[in-house]
Amino acid sequence: MDDDLPRPKGDAAAALAKESLDPYSLAELEDRIDQLEAEIARIKAHRDKAAAHRAVADALFGKST
Repeated sequence: MDDDLPRPKGDAAAALAKESLDPYSLAELEDRIDQLEAEIARIKAHRDKAAAHRAVADALFGKST
């Protein structure tokens, strides 16, 4: 995948928010919650890693504003 290309409008989270939850059983909803919580943790870890990388770069090269 080419990282230089613009991202498509919308994303997976936006698509999930539009999906009807009516067909899901309680067990399926619990599983979905577990999966989403794991994805949130993964995203937060990536965000924190990116912030730390940025802080190192800012300290090394000076913050550009």
